[in-house]
Amino acid sequence: MDDVVIHQFEQEREHVPSAVECYMKQYGVSAQEAYDEFYKRINNAWKDMNEAFLKPTVVPTSALNRILNLPRVIDLLYKDEDAYTRVGDSAKTSITALLIDPISI
Repeated sequence: MDDVVIHQFEQEREHVPSAVECYMKQYGVSAQEAYDEFYKRINNAWKDMNEAFLKPTVVPTSALNRILNLPRVIDLLYKDEDAYTRVGDSAKTSITALLIDPISI
């Protein structure tokens, strides 16, 4: 996910090839087509994780939530921008809302 968001920034720095660059070269597609494919795969992965989370299991929900929190944070940090490298108030506010602040039910 981070390769898609920071692809342009990495190319300006002549960084090592990213997943986007590798996909473009392997399949002979444009950067936008590579982005579209990665976003499609990310959406499918979210569907798979959510479906698996909702299936009955002997594992406590509290344990599953902790496991699922990692991709939630990654999604939050790289959804529209690189909030990991360029941390701002929006990242702090979002992480606090996601992981710390309780939700009233």
